[in-house]
Amino acid sequence: MANPPAQPLMPVKAPEQWRENLTMHLICKDCKEDPPNIVEDFAAGDTICGSCGLVLGDRIVDTRSEWRTFTNDDQNTDDPSRVGDGANPLLNGAQLQTGIAFGGANGKSRDLSRAQNKVTHDKSTKVLLAAYKEIAALCDGMGIPKNVSDTAKHLFKIVNDENAFRGKSQETVVAGCIFIACRQCKVGRSFQEIFALTKVSKAEIGRIFKALEKFFLARNEKMKEAIEEAGGIADPHGSGFKAVDATTAKELCVRYCNRLSLSQKCTMLAQDIALKVDTTGLLAGRSPISVAAACIYMASWLVGEGRSAKDVSSIAGVSDGTIRNAYKLMHPSKDDLVKADWVKDGRANFKGLPPP
Repeated sequence: MANPPAQPLMPVKAPEQWRENLTMHLICKDCKEDPPNIVEDFAAGDTICGSCGLVLGDRIVDTRSEWRTFTNDDQNTDDPSRVGDGANPLLNGAQLQTGIAFGGANGKSRDLSRAQNKVTHDKSTKVLLAAYKEIAALCDGMGIPKNVSDTAKHLFKIVNDENAFRGKSQETVVAGCIFIACRQCKVGRSFQEIFALTKVSKAEIGRIFKALEKFFLARNEKMKEAIEEAGGIADPHGSGFKAVDATTAKELCVRYCNRLSLSQKCTMLAQDIALKVDTTGLLAGRSPISVAAACIYMASWLVGEGRSAKDVSSIAGVSDGTIRNAYKLMHPSKDDLVKADWVKDGRANFKGLPPP
């Protein structure tokens, strides 16, 4: 008879050697409770026994996080913040000056306030604040996202710091910065829309746009050369200024369709048609706005959500005659412009198209 397999022997654990506990253990000398009931009063900086109220320590360090709150203005609560506002990277200087209040029974505070303003007055900061206020107002008026507004402010600060375009008015430079920021952030806007908002002529916006783009590209090249001369390696995919192609008709279709209250299906079809038109060059020489308007006009009738040329022209900002002329050129090639899947699935119907 075979013997059962021997069980493996478990290692015997040696008894732990006694060690003195050197961890600080604070106990109230009156209550002598263990575990102690210790309360840390960060407002007063004291360590207090929660049972008898004996102060066990003072001047403790508040290790909690700092934050800003403005609730004390409305609810009369305590503001735990001991720091000021964060520095604005779009402004020059340390931004940590102490302000002297204007007023008082005598004229000393008024004289001190005037003297401080003379010492700390920075003309460049005043110009930047005025420009930032104008950029924010213009972007809000156009419904442009905040990231575009911040990009435009950053571009204007670069121009102001380099003292470039000194002969140009501030309104012209602001309009150019907003237009470039829209392209950098892929939020397409046309010269006409910037003109309608800023009252700077389309020709002037075009000139300042080309000049600003050339200036930023040249500045990028100088920075790369400086990095390479210092022995570094310039990042080809860095966050610097990049030349961006003009706004396409496909990008404009989304915004125009939303303003016309068209469905997502119509928007997708209009984008497909616009992409096909740009690829084939069917409407070569026409502006992206005219191409987008004609594609939306055609797509709306294909999906049964027909919009008149006048309705589309009021949103796109081109005449209804321009839309009809572009549609006449597109109508004979409708089979090539609309994908077969749209017709096969019944999402698009050529019978709904109006005659050219």
